[in-house]
Amino acid sequence: MRTFYKLSLSTLVAVYLLIMVGGVVRSSGSGMGCPDWPKCFGQWVPPTSADQLPENYKEEYAAHRQKKNEKFARYLSAFGMNETADKILTDPAVKEESEFNAVKTWIEYVNRLVGVTIGILIFSVFVYSWRYRKVKPALTITAFITLVLVIFQGWLGSIVVSTNLTPWVITVHMFPALLIVLMLVWLVHRASAHETVAIGATPSRFTNVLFVTGIIVLLIQILLGTQVREAIDRVAVELADRKEWISAVGLDFIIHRTFSWIVLILNVILTVKLWKMQRTNRFALIVIILILGTIFTGIGMAWFAVPPFLQPVHLTLATISLGVQFLLLLRVNEKIKLAQNPDGSTTV
Repeated sequence: MRTFYKLSLSTLVAVYLLIMVGGVVRSSGSGMGCPDWPKCFGQWVPPTSADQLPENYKEEYAAHRQKKNEKFARYLSAFGMNETADKILTDPAVKEESEFNAVKTWIEYVNRLVGVTIGILIFSVFVYSWRYRKVKPALTITAFITLVLVIFQGWLGSIVVSTNLTPWVITVHMFPALLIVLMLVWLVHRASAHETVAIGATPSRFTNVLFVTGIIVLLIQILLGTQVREAIDRVAVELADRKEWISAVGLDFIIHRTFSWIVLILNVILTVKLWKMQRTNRFALIVIILILGTIFTGIGMAWFAVPPFLQPVHLTLATISLGVQFLLLLRVNEKIKLAQNPDGSTTV
């Protein structure tokens, strides 16, 4: 179980790294650095110069993306989303092809390399969990669901590329990533639970309601953040001066900013409750620090014209806050008792 714990923890850290790298891709405008998927300009190792590409590369990859969009539109129509499907097929912005930029291409390529590494790691987590399928079936089931989510996330990533970074597709792409984080946090917790000793008082129903409410509110806050990002994408096309972006976003940003105080207040109340219970105070304080860091980086973006380097930091801190908060909920409700064997070893 110690090896499974290390493997799950390493995978979780790698997922957070991918979220940060994805933020760098987004803030640097490198999302279309590779116009095809899974290869990059038809190659496993991308080009470094436009001279290595055919003269009609824009038309070639635009046609390739259009074919993929037609298939995606059929899926949307099957679910009754006909208007959305028509927009993907007819929107000129979706068909627009970007100029080759070696820096952006390699930033996106690194993003894909990290993604492939995570796919391998999560497959390894599932394979390793198979040995526990009889004694701890929940581990194997959760690892399998996580693997399925990663495969789905990879396919969705290809749709993000084919639709030329359509904002709502990027938002949808974010939420499987959050689910993967939560499932890996659960696996890490269960793999280390045999070393966890429950201390302090049993959490009350009110405390658990606070926990669940805090997690839901943080998820909503992340969703609101994606709405702000979508709004910034829209105004950035019209306004060259970054200083005008936040004011142009308007209500979306005001709601997102106001909601951050609700997130902070809920977690301060929860920390006080846990402090009185004398349970995992360290984790509660870490959550507060992470949330404050998320708020301050958000303030920094508002005050300093959305500097690109703060965008991935802001997103990564928010997702780490969610993971640590979920881990805290699991730790506080841990009911495992340790029994000491005569030989000095411990068993659950």
